[in-house]
Amino acid sequence: MTAPLVVCDLDGVLWRGAEPIPGSAEAVEKLQGAGIRVAFLTNNSGPTPADLVAKLGAMGVPAQADDVLSSAEVAVDALQQVLEPGARVIACSGPGVVEALETAGFEVVDRAPAAAVVVGYHRTFDYEELARASAAVRAGARLVATNDDATFPGADGLLPGNGAIVAAVETASGVRAEVTGKPHPPTVEFVRRRLGSTGVMVGDRVSTDGALADALGWPFALVLSGVSAHDGAPGGEVVPDPPPAFVAADLSELAPRLIEALAH
Repeated sequence: MTAPLVVCDLDGVLWRGAEPIPGSAEAVEKLQGAGIRVAFLTNNSGPTPADLVAKLGAMGVPAQADDVLSSAEVAVDALQQVLEPGARVIACSGPGVVEALETAGFEVVDRAPAAAVVVGYHRTFDYEELARASAAVRAGARLVATNDDATFPGADGLLPGNGAIVAAVETASGVRAEVTGKPHPPTVEFVRRRLGSTGVMVGDRVSTDGALADALGWPFALVLSGVSAHDGAPGGEVVPDPPPAFVAADLSELAPRLIEALAH
Protein backbone atom coordinates (compact mmCIF):
# COMPACT_ATOMS: atom_id res chain seq x y z
CA MET A 1 0.00 0.00 0.00
CA THR A 2 1.37 3.42 -0.99
CA ALA A 3 1.93 5.86 1.86
CA PRO A 4 -0.19 9.04 1.84
CA LEU A 5 1.71 12.01 0.39
CA VAL A 6 1.96 15.59 1.66
CA VAL A 7 3.90 18.07 -0.49
CA CYS A 8 5.09 21.18 1.34
CA ASP A 9 6.21 24.48 -0.06
CA LEU A 10 9.34 25.77 1.71
CA ASP A 11 9.45 29.59 1.89
CA GLY A 12 6.68 30.64 4.26
CA VAL A 13 5.94 27.05 5.34
CA LEU A 14 9.21 25.62 6.72
CA TRP A 15 11.17 28.87 6.94
CA ARG A 16 11.19 32.59 6.30
CA GLY A 17 14.57 33.52 4.87
CA ALA A 18 17.24 31.93 7.08
CA GLU A 19 14.85 31.56 10.03
CA PRO A 20 12.98 28.26 10.58
CA ILE A 21 9.30 28.75 11.39
CA PRO A 22 8.79 27.55 14.99
CA GLY A 23 7.32 24.06 15.20
CA SER A 24 7.69 23.26 11.50
CA ALA A 25 10.43 20.64 11.92
CA GLU A 26 8.45 18.90 14.64
CA ALA A 27 5.36 18.99 12.42
CA VAL A 28 7.19 17.19 9.61
CA GLU A 29 8.41 14.62 12.13
CA LYS A 30 4.82 14.01 13.29
CA LEU A 31 3.60 13.57 9.72
CA GLN A 32 6.37 11.11 8.93
CA GLY A 33 5.78 9.29 12.22
CA ALA A 34 2.17 8.77 11.16
CA GLY A 35 3.34 6.97 8.02
CA ILE A 36 2.91 9.95 5.68
CA ARG A 37 5.52 10.68 3.03
CA VAL A 38 6.56 14.34 3.09
CA ALA A 39 8.10 15.90 -0.02
CA PHE A 40 9.04 19.51 -0.69
CA LEU A 41 8.34 21.70 -3.73
CA THR A 42 9.65 25.24 -4.06
CA ASN A 43 9.31 27.98 -6.66
CA ASN A 44 12.60 29.44 -5.39
CA SER A 45 15.12 28.35 -8.02
CA GLY A 46 18.09 30.01 -6.33
CA PRO A 47 19.42 27.13 -4.19
CA THR A 48 20.53 23.76 -5.54
CA PRO A 49 18.72 20.62 -4.34
CA ALA A 50 21.77 19.83 -2.18
CA ASP A 51 21.51 23.31 -0.61
CA LEU A 52 17.85 22.68 0.22
CA VAL A 53 18.54 19.22 1.67
CA ALA A 54 21.30 20.72 3.82
CA LYS A 55 19.07 23.58 5.00
CA LEU A 56 16.29 21.15 5.90
CA GLY A 57 18.75 18.94 7.75
CA ALA A 58 20.17 21.88 9.69
CA MET A 59 16.69 22.67 11.04
CA GLY A 60 16.05 19.05 11.99
CA VAL A 61 14.20 17.80 8.92
CA PRO A 62 15.99 14.82 7.33
CA ALA A 63 15.43 14.74 3.57
CA GLN A 64 16.88 13.05 0.50
CA ALA A 65 17.46 14.66 -2.89
CA ASP A 66 14.44 12.76 -4.28
CA ASP A 67 12.24 14.45 -1.66
CA VAL A 68 13.01 17.98 -2.91
CA LEU A 69 11.66 19.44 -6.16
CA SER A 70 12.73 22.87 -7.38
CA SER A 71 11.39 25.19 -10.06
CA ALA A 72 14.93 25.20 -11.50
CA GLU A 73 14.58 21.50 -12.29
CA VAL A 74 11.16 22.06 -13.83
CA ALA A 75 12.38 24.87 -16.09
CA VAL A 76 15.33 22.85 -17.35
CA ASP A 77 13.15 19.77 -17.82
CA ALA A 78 10.87 21.87 -20.02
CA LEU A 79 13.84 23.16 -22.03
CA GLN A 80 15.09 19.63 -22.66
CA GLN A 81 11.86 18.97 -24.52
CA VAL A 82 12.37 21.84 -27.00
CA LEU A 83 16.12 22.52 -27.32
CA GLU A 84 18.93 20.52 -28.86
CA PRO A 85 21.40 18.87 -26.44
CA GLY A 86 24.31 21.17 -25.68
CA ALA A 87 22.40 24.34 -26.64
CA ARG A 88 23.70 27.64 -25.30
CA VAL A 89 21.52 28.99 -22.46
CA ILE A 90 21.85 32.22 -20.48
CA ALA A 91 21.19 31.71 -16.77
CA CYS A 92 19.83 35.00 -15.48
CA SER A 93 19.49 33.07 -12.26
CA GLY A 94 21.15 31.64 -9.18
CA PRO A 95 23.17 28.44 -8.64
CA GLY A 96 20.12 26.18 -8.74
CA VAL A 97 19.41 26.97 -12.40
CA VAL A 98 23.08 26.88 -13.38
CA GLU A 99 23.54 23.42 -11.85
CA ALA A 100 20.33 22.08 -13.42
CA LEU A 101 21.36 23.37 -16.87
CA GLU A 102 24.85 21.90 -16.62
CA THR A 103 23.53 18.56 -15.37
CA ALA A 104 21.20 18.44 -18.38
CA GLY A 105 24.14 19.04 -20.72
CA PHE A 106 23.40 22.61 -21.76
CA GLU A 107 26.21 25.14 -22.23
CA VAL A 108 25.70 27.96 -19.72
CA VAL A 109 26.73 31.35 -21.15
CA ASP A 110 26.30 34.96 -20.07
CA ARG A 111 25.48 36.63 -23.40
CA ALA A 112 24.09 36.08 -26.90
CA PRO A 113 24.02 34.10 -29.06
CA ALA A 114 21.82 31.80 -26.99
CA ALA A 115 18.90 29.50 -27.60
CA ALA A 116 17.19 30.46 -24.34
CA VAL A 117 17.32 32.73 -21.32
CA VAL A 118 16.20 31.28 -17.99
CA VAL A 119 15.19 33.88 -15.40
CA GLY A 120 15.24 32.66 -11.81
CA TYR A 121 15.41 34.28 -8.40
CA HIS A 122 18.81 35.69 -7.43
CA ARG A 123 19.90 38.67 -5.38
CA THR A 124 22.72 39.83 -7.68
CA PHE A 125 20.49 40.93 -10.58
CA ASP A 126 21.65 44.28 -11.99
CA TYR A 127 21.38 46.54 -15.03
CA GLU A 128 24.18 44.84 -16.97
CA GLU A 129 22.56 41.43 -16.56
CA LEU A 130 19.22 42.90 -17.61
CA ALA A 131 20.85 44.35 -20.72
CA ARG A 132 22.48 41.03 -21.71
CA ALA A 133 19.39 38.93 -21.05
CA SER A 134 16.98 41.23 -22.86
CA ALA A 135 19.33 41.62 -25.84
CA ALA A 136 19.52 37.84 -26.24
CA VAL A 137 15.72 37.57 -26.14
CA ARG A 138 15.33 40.33 -28.72
CA ALA A 139 17.78 38.37 -30.89
CA GLY A 140 15.50 35.33 -30.76
CA ALA A 141 16.31 33.45 -27.54
CA ARG A 142 13.40 31.70 -25.83
CA LEU A 143 12.50 33.48 -22.55
CA VAL A 144 11.70 31.07 -19.71
CA ALA A 145 10.84 32.06 -16.13
CA THR A 146 11.17 29.59 -13.27
CA ASN A 147 8.22 31.40 -11.66
CA ASP A 148 6.49 34.77 -11.63
CA ASP A 149 5.82 35.23 -7.90
CA ALA A 150 5.91 38.97 -7.24
CA THR A 151 7.07 38.52 -3.64
CA PHE A 152 8.31 35.89 -1.23
CA PRO A 153 8.47 35.80 2.56
CA GLY A 154 11.74 36.77 4.23
CA ALA A 155 12.62 36.82 7.90
CA ASP A 156 11.58 40.48 8.21
CA GLY A 157 8.64 40.57 5.81
CA LEU A 158 7.95 40.29 2.10
CA LEU A 159 10.83 40.63 -0.37
CA PRO A 160 10.78 41.14 -4.16
CA GLY A 161 10.31 37.79 -5.86
CA ASN A 162 11.37 36.43 -9.20
CA GLY A 163 8.30 37.95 -10.83
CA ALA A 164 9.88 41.38 -10.36
CA ILE A 165 13.02 40.27 -12.23
CA VAL A 166 10.96 38.59 -14.95
CA ALA A 167 8.92 41.79 -15.42
CA ALA A 168 12.11 43.77 -16.01
CA VAL A 169 13.37 41.34 -18.68
CA GLU A 170 9.93 41.19 -20.31
CA THR A 171 9.73 45.00 -20.40
CA ALA A 172 13.21 45.44 -21.84
CA SER A 173 12.84 42.65 -24.43
CA GLY A 174 9.21 43.14 -25.42
CA VAL A 175 8.60 39.39 -25.03
CA ARG A 176 6.38 37.56 -22.54
CA ALA A 177 8.12 34.78 -20.63
CA GLU A 178 7.07 31.15 -20.64
CA VAL A 179 6.49 30.45 -16.93
CA THR A 180 7.19 26.88 -15.82
CA GLY A 181 6.90 26.96 -12.00
CA LYS A 182 3.86 26.57 -9.76
CA PRO A 183 1.04 26.47 -10.79
CA HIS A 184 1.80 26.12 -14.49
CA PRO A 185 1.46 22.90 -16.55
CA PRO A 186 5.19 21.99 -16.60
CA THR A 187 5.15 21.77 -12.78
CA VAL A 188 1.89 19.81 -12.79
CA GLU A 189 3.44 17.25 -15.14
CA PHE A 190 6.73 17.19 -13.20
CA VAL A 191 5.00 16.57 -9.86
CA ARG A 192 2.90 13.74 -11.26
CA ARG A 193 5.95 12.11 -12.82
CA ARG A 194 8.13 12.42 -9.72
CA LEU A 195 5.65 12.02 -6.86
CA GLY A 196 2.52 10.37 -8.22
CA SER A 197 -1.09 11.33 -8.82
CA THR A 198 -2.48 11.63 -5.29
CA GLY A 199 -1.49 13.93 -2.43
CA VAL A 200 -2.15 17.06 -0.40
CA MET A 201 -0.47 20.36 -1.28
CA VAL A 202 0.60 22.59 1.63
CA GLY A 203 1.55 26.19 0.91
CA ASP A 204 1.31 29.80 1.94
CA ARG A 205 0.20 31.27 -1.39
CA VAL A 206 -3.24 30.64 -2.86
CA SER A 207 -2.28 31.86 -6.35
CA THR A 208 0.55 29.32 -6.73
CA ASP A 209 0.25 26.49 -4.18
CA GLY A 210 -3.54 26.58 -4.18
CA ALA A 211 -3.80 26.81 -7.94
CA LEU A 212 -1.34 23.92 -8.30
CA ALA A 213 -3.46 21.82 -5.95
CA ASP A 214 -6.50 22.59 -8.11
CA ALA A 215 -4.61 21.63 -11.28
CA LEU A 216 -3.49 18.37 -9.70
CA GLY A 217 -6.95 17.65 -8.29
CA TRP A 218 -5.53 17.57 -4.75
CA PRO A 219 -6.81 19.11 -1.50
CA PHE A 220 -5.05 22.37 -0.57
CA ALA A 221 -3.85 23.20 2.93
CA LEU A 222 -3.13 26.92 3.41
CA VAL A 223 -0.81 28.09 6.17
CA LEU A 224 -0.77 31.73 7.26
CA SER A 225 2.94 31.81 8.11
CA GLY A 226 4.01 33.32 4.77
CA VAL A 227 2.32 35.65 2.26
CA SER A 228 -1.37 34.95 2.96
CA ALA A 229 -3.50 36.40 5.75
CA HIS A 230 -7.15 37.06 6.54
CA ASP A 231 -6.52 40.78 5.97
CA GLY A 232 -4.00 40.52 3.10
CA ALA A 233 -1.24 43.11 3.47
CA PRO A 234 0.10 44.95 0.39
CA GLY A 235 2.09 42.46 -1.68
CA GLY A 236 0.48 39.52 0.11
CA GLU A 237 -2.66 37.51 -0.52
CA VAL A 238 -6.03 37.17 1.21
CA VAL A 239 -7.58 33.92 2.41
CA PRO A 240 -10.26 33.25 -0.22
CA ASP A 241 -13.98 32.86 0.39
CA PRO A 242 -14.82 30.01 0.41
CA PRO A 243 -11.56 28.94 2.06
CA PRO A 244 -9.45 25.92 1.02
CA ALA A 245 -9.94 22.47 2.53
CA PHE A 246 -7.56 23.32 5.38
CA VAL A 247 -6.48 26.69 6.81
CA ALA A 248 -4.06 26.90 9.75
CA ALA A 249 -1.74 29.42 11.34
CA ASP A 250 1.32 27.30 10.51
CA LEU A 251 2.48 23.77 9.80
CA SER A 252 2.57 22.93 13.49
CA GLU A 253 -1.16 23.63 13.82
CA LEU A 254 -1.92 21.95 10.50
CA ALA A 255 -0.10 18.63 11.00
CA PRO A 256 -2.54 16.97 13.44
CA ARG A 257 -5.48 17.83 11.18
CA LEU A 258 -3.73 16.34 8.16
CA ILE A 259 -2.87 13.18 10.12
CA GLU A 260 -6.49 12.77 11.17
CA ALA A 261 -7.81 13.39 7.65
CA LEU A 262 -5.34 11.09 5.91
CA ALA A 263 -5.86 8.33 8.48
CA HIS A 264 -9.43 8.10 7.22
